[in-house]
Amino acid sequence: MSAIVLEAVRSPHTEEPARSLPTGRPRLVLVPTGRDATRAARAARLTRPPVRLTRFGRLVVTLFVATVVALLGVGLAGQLASATGEPRTVTVQSGQTLSGVAARELPGVSTADAVVELQVANGLSSTALHAGQQLVIPGR
Repeated sequence: MSAIVLEAVRSPHTEEPARSLPTGRPRLVLVPTGRDATRAARAARLTRPPVRLTRFGRLVVTLFVATVVALLGVGLAGQLASATGEPRTVTVQSGQTLSGVAARELPGVSTADAVVELQVANGLSSTALHAGQQLVIPGR
């Protein structure tokens, strides 16, 4: 059994080959049924266009990507912060100088720069130290 569908078609007003406008007369179209309909449905499923995102879908995807990027940034910043190390404290012994402590505790930095870093980290206005004083050594 077959079904017949009446479809309205318009005639072209201009003769442009690029646009194929339907004619103004209705035309009959055969609609497949039975096995033909099953084959046509399968073929239609196989030739469907890819899924298109709505405005809301694009918003959700954008927010998801932004969240992932932000979490990766925070994780990377945490890794960099932990790589620098935590500040630690040392106790000044009798006869030690600030430059001696700086040279021993911050070996990769010049002594003058290390002294300045220790003064800033501990709020010292001079290089004078006292035995038993606690010094904060900035992390590297």
